[in-house]
Amino acid sequence: MNRDATVTAPTAAEVAKDGDAEADKQADKPAVSRKRAKSYSEDKRFKIFSGSSNRPLAEEVCKFVGMPLGEVRLQRFSDGEVYFQLLENVRGADVFVIQPTCYPVDQHLLELLIMIDALKRASAGRITVVIPYYGYARQDRKDRPRVAISSKLVADLLTTAGANRALLVDLHAAQIQGFFNIPVDHLFASPVLVSHFRELNLPDLTVVSPDAGGVERARFFAKKMEAPLAIVDKRRTDLNVSEVMHVIGDVEGRTCLILDDIVDTAGTLVKTVDALMEAGAKKVYACATHAVLSGPAMERIESSRLEQLVVTNTIPVREEASASSKIKVLSIAGLIGRAIESIHMETSVSSLFT
Repeated sequence: MNRDATVTAPTAAEVAKDGDAEADKQADKPAVSRKRAKSYSEDKRFKIFSGSSNRPLAEEVCKFVGMPLGEVRLQRFSDGEVYFQLLENVRGADVFVIQPTCYPVDQHLLELLIMIDALKRASAGRITVVIPYYGYARQDRKDRPRVAISSKLVADLLTTAGANRALLVDLHAAQIQGFFNIPVDHLFASPVLVSHFRELNLPDLTVVSPDAGGVERARFFAKKMEAPLAIVDKRRTDLNVSEVMHVIGDVEGRTCLILDDIVDTAGTLVKTVDALMEAGAKKVYACATHAVLSGPAMERIESSRLEQLVVTNTIPVREEASASSKIKVLSIAGLIGRAIESIHMETSVSSLFT
């Protein structure tokens, strides 16, 4: 490099040595017929790398799988341009790149595209992008004249950059999978959330969908919890602004659990809590996969009548949120780790949810 650079990720050690001859022979075989190494750390044709958006999650996934996180050099020039270099041999390897496209969304998305390009040019055998939080997922249709379908554009960018497969977690709309022209595995955080709330054993539980679009997700969750379902009808008046109308279902005297995929500004959440309390609910809990928590979210949550908000670590949780007694963070590293193992060994991913 002939320009000064500002390091934003630790500089790794020297480039790792090439794999041995046996590993090269195994790489030429389909995954189902490969001889499995004693541990994944010995499999020189299985690599996991991470960008800068959620490195702690990537490290936790690698710990679960039992292998080291791949070594890279990730820097930024003084003008903000990304510089990325792989410090390991990936020729013929089955590579997974963990990078949620969370805030700042555009920066992390471009970083992911550059990582994919570097892997493609280094002759990686297969590149799977692991995106725990898919940015632009809410722009999935033309709901107004002359607007972009940004989630489709992002899918095209990932494919054009060189991704061969995508592993996504709790998409805002399941049909986004159809925007990709490559195989997509769609994970759900529900096993982690269901396990947590079963341990809490909340009395007289009713699962609540905060809008009509989330009914299918809430119905599945309610079935797992063996609880009735209620729906809150809302009318959105502007971007990030919604007006709750009324509750459909009986919640009087019951403990309500609001289920959503994303908590952003928390406007919908706190208005849903208010609507449920006014309808006679005894207590209100909430859970969501992606804790975006932007703008006034924390102030709204702290001042609301919500008992607790349970989220996962698909996105790094803000320090303010981590310190809050009203927010609990669960890890989905095990879920992602098992899915990565299944994809690498070419076994069923759907079996993780049965």
